[in-house]
Amino acid sequence: MPLSEHEQRLLEQIERALYQEDPKFASSVSGSRRSKPARRRRIQGAVLFVVGLVLLVAGIPFRALWLGDLPILSIVGFLAMLGGALLAVTSIGARRGGEETTGQGGAAPKDKQPGESGGGFTGRMEERFRRRFEQE
Repeated sequence: MPLSEHEQRLLEQIERALYQEDPKFASSVSGSRRSKPARRRRIQGAVLFVVGLVLLVAGIPFRALWLGDLPILSIVGFLAMLGGALLAVTSIGARRGGEETTGQGGAAPKDKQPGESGGGFTGRMEERFRRRFEQE
């Protein structure tokens, strides 16, 4: 379902305010291209996860690889899956050193109210938060 013109304008205004308030955070969540090392780590993590899954399942029928009642191969497979998942997830926030986007240009929002702390998008959100909890 497409957004209405009013909703698109509001979304663009929020996006401009976010870029102006915190360009580093905005660029990290904007879906910009990832660096090759981060992409490589995600792929390595996914491959390690799949290998761990295979070991986890393959460890059950091979009784020769059990230590007492513990399926050692399955435990190693689980640890490999865990490591692969951690590797893939932690590579999402990884960026190359020195790479910083300044954000998209845009006019400042004109609906700033006097007495706001922070003076931007986050300032308005803090003010709304304070007003809501003062009423309760």
